[in-house]
This record gives sequence, structure tokens and C-alpha cells, in this order.
Amino acid sequence: MDVVGRISAQWRERYPDLDLSPIEVAGRVRRLGVLAGNLPDRVVGDARLTRVEFEVLSALHRAGGAMRPSRLTRETLSSGAATTKRLAKLAEEGLITRSTSGHDRREVDVRLTDRGREIVERVFPAQVEWERELLAPLDEGERAQLADLLAKVLEPLDPPG
Repeated sequence: MDVVGRISAQWRERYPDLDLSPIEVAGRVRRLGVLAGNLPDRVVGDARLTRVEFEVLSALHRAGGAMRPSRLTRETLSSGAATTKRLAKLAEEGLITRSTSGHDRREVDVRLTDRGREIVERVFPAQVEWERELLAPLDEGERAQLADLLAKVLEPLDPPG
């Protein structure tokens, strides 16, 4: 029995008439998120990035151009202060540049540097392979089904935008 199963069993002893299925699903999703939340050294190599820092670089790479910090905050589910701190570190490491927006001088545009782009292009395939290993207990159909079910749960919580 996994940790969440043991926790659920303990709660079931205290509340035998309560439906604890939400704990069994949400608890496992949260636990998986925590356990998978840090990219192992073999994935990031000498880049020494946290997952969220890598997500910032990845968002910029996917965008193919500049992004505003507010959009990066939304895409990485971070606070504005956390994004500001991450951007400062990434700029100090030479992975991004920040410049005044050409559209609105009150805004800042964030772009990948060549070094930041190289890191994403090197680390992203390793990240995907690592995540494939995490999901190895599931066959292709089960992975697709899990992805669809999680998307269905997330849809009302995380509207597109």
C-alpha cells in the first residue's frame, strides 16, 4: 500500500461513513507533483536549474519571442514576486534578457539568450524521457486515458488563456 493509501485507511478508521475517494485521487496527484517536481541532476546536467526556472525558459522557447513577466507568471502558476526573483536569477546567469517593451515603455519584454535556448534544447528531451520513465507502469492507452481524465478535472480550474 502506498503512502496515500495508508493515510486514507487511517482517516477511514476515524470517519468510516465519509467518502474518502477525493483523498485517494487528489492526494496521489499532489504527491506525484511533489515527487516529480524536481528535475534530477541527470536531466538538468550542469545547468543547475530548478523545475520552475526551467519552466520559465521553456515558456520563452515555446513562445518563440518575447514574453511579458505577467504572462510568465500565469504560465508557471507563480506569484509575481516569485517570477521577478526567478527572472533576476536567470538574467544574472545569462539565460534571459529583459528590455523595455517597444509597445509600452512601462512594460518589460523577456527573451531567451542563445545560451538559454541551448539549455532548453538540450534539457527538454531529457525531461521528456525522465517523465516517460515515471509513467512506465502505464501502457500507452492508460497514459492517454489518465491525461484525458486529468484534463477534464483541470478544465474548470484552469481555463485557457
